[in-house]
Amino acid sequence: MPTSFGTRLSQSFAKYGQLCVGIDPHAGLLEEWGVSDDVAGLETFALSVLNAAVGRVGIIKPQVSFFERHGSRGFAVLEKLAAAAAQTDLLVIMDAKRGDIGSTMDGYFDAWLGQSAPFICDALTVSPYLGFDSLKPIMNNAVERGKGLFVLAATSNPEAKKLQQAKLGEATVAASIYAELQKVNEVTAEGGARLGSLGAVVGATLNFGSVGLHSLAAEPTLTPILAPGFGAQGAELADAGAIFGASKGQVVASVSRSVLSAGAAGLAKAIDSANAELAGGLA
Repeated sequence: MPTSFGTRLSQSFAKYGQLCVGIDPHAGLLEEWGVSDDVAGLETFALSVLNAAVGRVGIIKPQVSFFERHGSRGFAVLEKLAAAAAQTDLLVIMDAKRGDIGSTMDGYFDAWLGQSAPFICDALTVSPYLGFDSLKPIMNNAVERGKGLFVLAATSNPEAKKLQQAKLGEATVAASIYAELQKVNEVTAEGGARLGSLGAVVGATLNFGSVGLHSLAAEPTLTPILAPGFGAQGAELADAGAIFGASKGQVVASVSRSVLSAGAAGLAKAIDSANAELAGGLA
């Protein structure tokens, strides 16, 4: 068995801290950077962020949609970015939010996490809203391959509230997803591991009580937490420890616009500053 994603994530935390730099080359940022909104500008942007991240953080998170908007040539840039990242010690979380059933989900696994995946990565974001059990096959396959998943549990966008706060018996949908992930991690995590390989996406701007995740800040679990919402969306990295409480050691704190807006010349300094702010917040 390969080393699990959860173990590699713990090692990355120990070496680089818990900051994750998003690679989100949307049109507005390309314009701010002074590069063209085309495949050439996309590649310049993406590889510049990769180069600035190497040695500063342990995790990057490309947002797939911003490559997909350029069609097949955009996906070719994503393949190039993934191949280049694989030559470093960065962990790559592909933010693709895939979710389906049966052979369709098998196809997504082959594309992102399989042995010959064209988009090389360490973990993939997935949606459980075709039923949590629909993810069981890809969970099993990911664990066998030493890969990880981050399952949408409690996102911070207001449109999600009604669904994620809906009750399944006594628990909300969001809390049910988090509890199911913890059950699977308890079975599949490597012996003695601090983190499992199957994580939850939980927005840093949320009121955890409102989505039924009352225990999140009270007790640690094996489940890694991918936390968007820091920086431009309003949550402060300096408050990460206060936000997540006892679970702070599980958090992958994701930033994108707040550092990417510094431009190519200021990006390295912005990443260092964010990393230091987060370290202080988690101390």
